[in-house]
Amino acid sequence: MSLLVVGSVGIDTVVTPTERREQVLGGSAVYFSYAASFFTPVSMVSVVGEDFPDAHRRLLKDQGIDLAGLEVAKGKTFRWTGRYHEDLNTRDTLEVDLNVFGTFDPKVPEKDKQAEFLFLANGAPAVQRKVLQQMKRRPKFIAADTMDLWINTARPELEKLIGEIDALVINDSEVRLMTRHRELLRAGRELLELGVPTVIIKKGEHGALVVNKHGHFVVPAMPLEAVTDPTGAGDSFAGGIMGYLASTGDISAQGLRRAVAYGSVVASFTVEDFSLEMLCRIKRADIDKRFKALLAIANIEAPAVKARAKNAPAKKPMKKKKRKKK
Repeated sequence: MSLLVVGSVGIDTVVTPTERREQVLGGSAVYFSYAASFFTPVSMVSVVGEDFPDAHRRLLKDQGIDLAGLEVAKGKTFRWTGRYHEDLNTRDTLEVDLNVFGTFDPKVPEKDKQAEFLFLANGAPAVQRKVLQQMKRRPKFIAADTMDLWINTARPELEKLIGEIDALVINDSEVRLMTRHRELLRAGRELLELGVPTVIIKKGEHGALVVNKHGHFVVPAMPLEAVTDPTGAGDSFAGGIMGYLASTGDISAQGLRRAVAYGSVVASFTVEDFSLEMLCRIKRADIDKRFKALLAIANIEAPAVKARAKNAPAKKPMKKKKRKKK
C-alpha cells in the first residue's frame, strides 16, 4: 500500500566521542524513507536548497524513493550540527540553520493525495495539519512525531493534531514533559485521553513502550556490541514501523506488535554507522534475520527439555558382555 512521509532533508555534522563526520546526509524524512523502503515503495515531501548534492539525490532515488515531492528552493539546505556525550544517549545541538526548511510549505503531489499510509515527521504541528488538509481521503493509518519545542511553544495546535491521527511517536523525555508524569505507562494513558488511539514511546537503548486501547506492550531494543552514531535512530524506527504496516496492510493489534519489532531492528542497523552508511550495506534479508534474533531474545520461555519423571530411578549403565574364550 502507498506510503507518504513529510519531513526534513538536511546536511549534518556529527561529533561523537571518537569521531567527527561533516556534511553527511540527514533529516527526518531521509532516515524514515530509507528505512521504510526495505518494506514498501515510499514517497517523500520535503524541501532542499540549491546546494543539495546530486550524489545524495541519486542515493535516495536508487533506493526507489519517490522524490517528486522534493522541492528545490532558492537558498541553502537545512543544516544541523550535534555532539554526543560519552554515553551516546545524550547530545548537544551546537548549531542549527533552518535555511529553506524554515519557510517550508509542504505541497503534496496529486498522485500522493490518496496515500493509504501517512507519516508526519517532526515539524510544527500547524504544518503537519496542513498536510492532512491536502489529502483527498483519510489515509488508513496516520502517525506523527513531535519534540519538546512544539510541546512548549505550540501545545494547543499539537493537541488538535493528536486528535486527528492514529499513532503518536514520542520519546520518554517528551512524554514526561507533555503529561508531567514520570511513569511512562501512566503518561501514555493520559495521551490516549486526548484522542490518539495509540502512543508509541521511544526509550532509546531500552526499546519502546506501546500504549493503546488494547492495553500495552514492550518491545526491546536489539542488544549491540558497539554503537557508532545514534542520529536518525528514531526516524528509522518509525520508518520500519510504517513501512512494515504499509507492506502488509495489517493494522491490527498483532500487526502493530510485529511492526514495532521491525522498527526496532531497522533502528539497530542505523546506529552502527554514520548517516545511512549501514543501511546502504544491508538487504531485507539481513533485517528479517535480525528480526528473528530479536524474537528469540525476547522469548522468556526456556527451551523444552526432556526431564525424567520425578522420583524415577536413574537408569544403570549397561554392562558389557564378556566374550567366552574358545
